[in-house]
Amino acid sequence: MKLYRFINDHLEEILTEWVAFARTLEPAADSMSSQALRDHAKGILLAISSDIETRQNAQQQYEKSRGNAPEPAGPESAASTHGALRHASDFSLLQLAAEYRALRATVLRMWLPHVSAMSPDTIYEMVRFNEAIDQALAESVVTYSASADHVRELFLAILGHDLRAPLLTMSLVGEMLARPEVTPGQVEDGARRIRRSSRLMKSMVADLLGYTSTHLGGGMPMQAKAADLLPVCESALEDARATHPDMRFEFAAGPDLQAVFDPVRVNQLLLNLLVNAGQYGDKDRPVLLDARIAGEEVVVNVTNFGPPIPAALQEAIFKPLVQLPQEGETEEDARPRTSLGLGLFIAREIALAHGGQLTLESSEAAGTVFTARFPRGGPAPA
Repeated sequence: MKLYRFINDHLEEILTEWVAFARTLEPAADSMSSQALRDHAKGILLAISSDIETRQNAQQQYEKSRGNAPEPAGPESAASTHGALRHASDFSLLQLAAEYRALRATVLRMWLPHVSAMSPDTIYEMVRFNEAIDQALAESVVTYSASADHVRELFLAILGHDLRAPLLTMSLVGEMLARPEVTPGQVEDGARRIRRSSRLMKSMVADLLGYTSTHLGGGMPMQAKAADLLPVCESALEDARATHPDMRFEFAAGPDLQAVFDPVRVNQLLLNLLVNAGQYGDKDRPVLLDARIAGEEVVVNVTNFGPPIPAALQEAIFKPLVQLPQEGETEEDARPRTSLGLGLFIAREIALAHGGQLTLESSEAAGTVFTARFPRGGPAPA
């Protein structure tokens, strides 16, 4: 049976195998639907089938082997789109390559039993198939790498923008305090601005260190120990109030908040959630922090009453560099509109490092509620 016909006739079976393998590529594929995992696989297979069926001479084969295959006519190929989407879904480059490796093995494993005998034509079809797979992989790698480069450049640009604002504030305050006619009121106001700017920069640096650690494969650094969650909550609230002085924060705590956790990391988790709530919440309603022990779990809720987050965006906001659009921000808002958008990503990574999870529910009636849960006895040993 001709290979290109086999691919066309058994497309659904091959796609089922594709999805089954893609689902093993953790953690990127953990929360993805079968449709998202399938992505542009059908288009890739049809392009491979068409390429095998198309005649080519020795010169064309030579050019293709050197990466000089003809550019696809019209919009970018399915393989190109697949590479960009896999980057957006947090697949690694190795996982992207593994998909093609598995696809190659799957098609050949399923097709060869339908071949009655090996012949020059059969070998030629296998060569053409491997050429087409390699070409598709190359197209995916190009767009994956381009997306990665774009994100890196955007990340550096945003970092420069974010750091410039608090540094400029501190510089201007320093110049003001050097003047002989400065008043006590101006000194107090300047000190407040410096404290606020330094807290913002400290938060950004902590998020950057956490992001770098997780993306270098080391995971979130952790030092879990027996501690009381109450002072950790109070410290995070103090910093959040300084960051958003015009926002009201309210705190409710259950009895006996003793647990095993990393106080520094949990403080960072809570502060990120509270600052996020202060930025997006309704200024006329308070941000609510609630911390309790429920059975063998520590459960912390942070609630704000800003505009509900659409269901389609509720997973995306946990990715780096993602922020929701917001109206009515002023220069006094803690984070510029181009902020790094690492807060929720880091918060979820900290919850995961504690053996827990960070979830979100958002509605007009109940507000937007972020819930962090982790075992009271600490994370399980690795």
